[in-house]
Amino acid sequence: MKNHLRVAMAQLAPVWLNKKKTLDLALRSIEEAALEKANLLVFGEAFLPGYPFWLAYTDGAAWNQAINKELHSHYAANAVCIEAGDLAAVTKLARQYKMAIYLGIIERPADRGGHSLYCSLVYIDQSGVIKSVHRKLQPTYDERLTWAPGDGHGLQTHQLKDFTLGGLNCWENWMPLVRAALYGLGEDLHIAVWPGSDHNTKDITRFIARESRSYVVSVGALMHKKNFPAETPHLERILDKAPDILANGGSCIAGPDGEWLISPVIDKEGIFYQDLDFSRIMEERQNFDPAGHYSRPDVTRLILNLERQSTLEIPQ
Repeated sequence: MKNHLRVAMAQLAPVWLNKKKTLDLALRSIEEAALEKANLLVFGEAFLPGYPFWLAYTDGAAWNQAINKELHSHYAANAVCIEAGDLAAVTKLARQYKMAIYLGIIERPADRGGHSLYCSLVYIDQSGVIKSVHRKLQPTYDERLTWAPGDGHGLQTHQLKDFTLGGLNCWENWMPLVRAALYGLGEDLHIAVWPGSDHNTKDITRFIARESRSYVVSVGALMHKKNFPAETPHLERILDKAPDILANGGSCIAGPDGEWLISPVIDKEGIFYQDLDFSRIMEERQNFDPAGHYSRPDVTRLILNLERQSTLEIPQ
């Protein structure tokens, strides 16, 4: 049925900073979600190959420090280059199972020279086509030491059955104008991806749902000390100051009335499923629609720049 959508949230620990093994984990998760007849599968922020936790525990802002240079180099070596076909196996399975996928990646894009890293959210449609790559607009605090700021090119919405999907990375979800841009593009199913903590998801998920009268799916990963691979560079230094639990998941789903369909899942690994009914969106939009009858474009309007930014322009 076009008005019903089965959503799967992959709350998993990546094989940290190992692109190949984490990609294998993602592929197994797609296979598992296909058995449960999921229409949409969502992974957390920076899932492939992992979040840069070391920055908080290695004096990450220290200038010209060898440990941070070496870890950054290792991170870059395991980052995703879409142009090189790094996501080909994912798109193949999406096409095979007719499953849409939101995947958080660390991107090393060729169109920005191939050396800087971006926290990107990739949307793959049910035919296996990459429809958008949203590079996080504003990396948060210590993330700026390893991630570059993105642009508005990926602020796009996508049709999946009757639903209109859009997505943001982590604290972008707190940016009111960015949310408003997605509302204006017709979003009614909002995807929020996180490194994984309920202190992020427990408030903003329900708030966005009530503000937008949309479904909101928040997905985070897990990360415990035990999840650091033994081959991680400077592992002893990282573990010396790291807490036992760095990310506890917190994946959850709120309905268009702001009430929980799945409350934040804490410290539990797995794929969690929920069926969504499009009619609930229309019911809640009856009295409030932020981009429609409850807006005043004659008083306030928003400018959205969708251009992909680059330092190089080559005339055709």
